[in-house]
Amino acid sequence: MLSVFFLHPLLIAAAVIPAVLLLIRVYRSDRLEREPAGLLIGLILRGILATVLAMIAERIGETLLAFFFGEGTLLYRLLLCFIVVGGSEEGAKLLLLKRRTWRSPSFDCQFDGVVYAVFVSLGFALWENIGYVLMYGLGTALLRAVTAVPGHACFGVFMGMWYATARRYENYGWHEKSKGYLWKSFLIPVLLHGCYDSIAMSDRQGFGLIFLVFVVGMFIAANLLLKKLSRQDSYF
Repeated sequence: MLSVFFLHPLLIAAAVIPAVLLLIRVYRSDRLEREPAGLLIGLILRGILATVLAMIAERIGETLLAFFFGEGTLLYRLLLCFIVVGGSEEGAKLLLLKRRTWRSPSFDCQFDGVVYAVFVSLGFALWENIGYVLMYGLGTALLRAVTAVPGHACFGVFMGMWYATARRYENYGWHEKSKGYLWKSFLIPVLLHGCYDSIAMSDRQGFGLIFLVFVVGMFIAANLLLKKLSRQDSYF
């Protein structure tokens, strides 16, 4: 792997820079109390590990889907996008996010949940992007820089918002409410991820425009939400 970094520095830079810029943007949005560098680096590494867990889960899911459904059918595609890919990737992120931060003493503000989730998501996107760029080249890097990488950041914003709310209710001792918001922190990113992939995979006429509208709308919504959550941040 190290030889790849030396042989393709331009491709590696093109794959990494979009994620780094978004990480800086979210880090600077943390208004009340900046998170420890060691914790944030650990979350990026957990995002990378999540790509491995997701890949294993996706291989198993694809095998099961192919056994029960025809690969060319609409149902197969929807189950693949929403359950197999969306569920595996967002589930792996949330699993590792929760294991590292749920009981962390640093997790004491509402906006912390957004920072943590976005750092895990962009660790995932960064590593995934390196693989795609090395396989398909600079054109892929430029396309993913404005679609897939910010897309993962958006999934992280929505995950983090509900994840932090779940943690707040856990502090209050409202365990059932906390579980409900934890489920939201999983299901809403899965829904967005599934919509993103299913529209992107469609070869029907006009779906390119639908994809563009969906992506721009999601980016605007996540950006507005990020600003709002930063302004309204509070200690638990």
